[in-house]
Amino acid sequence: MNAYQTWVSFYTIVRKDVVRIFRIWAQTFLPSVVTSVLYFVIFGAFLGSRIGEVQGVPYISFVVPGLVMLAVVTNSYMNTSFTMFMSKFFGRNIDEILVSPTPPWVIVAGYIAGGMVRGVIIGVLVLAVSLFFTHLAIYNIFAVIGFLLLTSLVFSVAGLVNGVYAKSIDSINIVPTFVLTPLVYLGGVFYSAEALPGFWGSLTKFDPVFYIINGFRYGLLGIADVSIWFSVGILVGLSVLFLAIAIYLIKTGLGLRQ
Repeated sequence: MNAYQTWVSFYTIVRKDVVRIFRIWAQTFLPSVVTSVLYFVIFGAFLGSRIGEVQGVPYISFVVPGLVMLAVVTNSYMNTSFTMFMSKFFGRNIDEILVSPTPPWVIVAGYIAGGMVRGVIIGVLVLAVSLFFTHLAIYNIFAVIGFLLLTSLVFSVAGLVNGVYAKSIDSINIVPTFVLTPLVYLGGVFYSAEALPGFWGSLTKFDPVFYIINGFRYGLLGIADVSIWFSVGILVGLSVLFLAIAIYLIKTGLGLRQ
């Protein structure tokens, strides 16, 4: 395939997914916005008035980065896993892509781009909603954009891997419910790792989502529990790992060819 044909293949995969995302916006965008409003009201406005400040910032401002990342993580992951699952079992359009001369890396890039679009848009929407509850002055715009993109990338690829292996819709839902959500909540959404006792503070730092929230919180508020560059390294490492697995699965057709 030449460069133009490669671009057409990539664009076609992305366009199909993005059109679907916007066509059913009430299912893809609205739930996360409504859920975030409830979080801001309950954990921010209500509890925040009693807790006061954490690391020198109002509590409601402190929880904003974690709630934004919660929305980005779950939506990026669910988008690619669901899209791949539908491609496998409904319409079998993945077969048409696999028998085409489209390179495996282009297929992977197309699917994860759709997940990143959804994840980034929802992240921006949740961040915009937070402005109705607190004032935010972005500390480092490059860190905000970088962690938003890297987080959506990591979990879009992870969702793609899950979608390839999934044999039923329950196989997709079980990971966000029993893996992603606990990781996010234990990653420092509502608390600072420095405030935890020794063992629990150390345990939190084994949670990869902790570094995501840590980096995004630095970008928004200028506070961090660990080195910002260490957080970047964790995300880059996860991206490379999941990308390698996804490309291998698409290249070999493992879990796709029936």
